[in-house]
Amino acid sequence: MKIKAQDGKIGETDTLDTKGILRLIESVPSPKAEPFKLWLAKLGSERIDEVFDPEIAVNRAVEYYRNKGYTDEWIKARLSGIVDRFKLTDVWKEGGITKPVEFALLTNEIYKGWSGMKANEYKELKGLRKESLRDNMTDYRSCSY
Repeated sequence: MKIKAQDGKIGETDTLDTKGILRLIESVPSPKAEPFKLWLAKLGSERIDEVFDPEIAVNRAVEYYRNKGYTDEWIKARLSGIVDRFKLTDVWKEGGITKPVEFALLTNEIYKGWSGMKANEYKELKGLRKESLRDNMTDYRSCSY
């Protein structure tokens, strides 16, 4: 990746995404990296447990939402919305939609229909980076017009 240095010159630098950073941590032969390695092992073990008992993942999601200050009513609606989204994408799959870009295009059409913006434009408006846009929307039934 090209990046501007302090002296104003453009130089190339190596970059890593989240997965790359975690792989790098795994490869560091230092005692200082050990706490991170233990943390990664713990997360990996937890995710494997969730494969065998998906309720663990649901409970974890509920706790994450509660810790962020969401009400149980909001969490219930959000989880229902996730299931509804699966139903919608299943219909799209039955219609021959298979590529992620196609799902993104259809999703953008839905967003544009009610907000006049694509999903990424709406995320920018809300100041979101990695957060879920759907987690940061208000249910229309709870709005007072």
